[in-house]
Amino acid sequence: MPLALTACQKASRSPSKDTDPSARELVDLRSHVLNYTEELSPDGPYSAPDEEERAQLAEGVGRLLEGDAREAERLLAPIGLGVTRLTDTATGRRYDEIAATGEESASWGRLYVTADSRLRWNAQVPHPVADRDTEALGVRLLEDVPGGALVLAGAHRRAGPGDAADVAHREDSAFHTVVVELQQRGVPGVQLHGFAESTADHDAVVSTGAAESAPEEVSALADRMEADGLRVCRGWSARCPLEGKRNVQGRSAQREHATFVHLELAPSARGDGRDAEEAADAVSGLLSRWAQD
Repeated sequence: MPLALTACQKASRSPSKDTDPSARELVDLRSHVLNYTEELSPDGPYSAPDEEERAQLAEGVGRLLEGDAREAERLLAPIGLGVTRLTDTATGRRYDEIAATGEESASWGRLYVTADSRLRWNAQVPHPVADRDTEALGVRLLEDVPGGALVLAGAHRRAGPGDAADVAHREDSAFHTVVVELQQRGVPGVQLHGFAESTADHDAVVSTGAAESAPEEVSALADRMEADGLRVCRGWSARCPLEGKRNVQGRSAQREHATFVHLELAPSARGDGRDAEEAADAVSGLLSRWAQD
């Protein structure tokens, strides 16, 4: 695993033809991602990578984050993953995608990383489809704010045996492996969740996972949501449901001294409608601040 870097040293992406991946594709990014996630179901298969595969994945992701997609391609091929340079037809922006090339790795998820600039932030979607519309919000953020990455789980949270696919609470997943690589490079992240209307008397629960305090820009996120009419619970200053204290990516962020935001949204604050628009704009504002650091 690479050594941790300070928060101001975000992952660098130095473009070079010698380091570009060999595969290229022109896609509508939103459709490309959502067509993938719509196939996920509670009855779907899931198997986690073993320890050796996770180590290989970490090395490959590390090379990609350091700007060498060609070497990442070489490292990831033996474990059934490929790297493709995507160009989004909607925005013209380019992204490097890590995705499965075989059945064994099909449920490990995907990673999308900006190929146009230095990496400044990441959005994480651990429960696509199960937490309805979090996957759509993740893609929107990636398209709206330059300099980002999207970490996407590859199975419904109820797929496979027991809680095997609940990657927000499992350290043996490809999802967790990828997030840790980002954290070790000081890349701040927001993890997107959704809760049922009956679960909480709020529209949004904003917390910092295992951390007991919040950076100024995270407090500003909560303030903006509240100013826009959303009912917000702040995990660092109040007792809130769904604070994500046991979230394993939040715990690893604390160990790596990386900024981590755990965001729970009510159904009305996801998908369509005024509340959802206000929530998405507020999160985009947070990411824009990170992109300027």
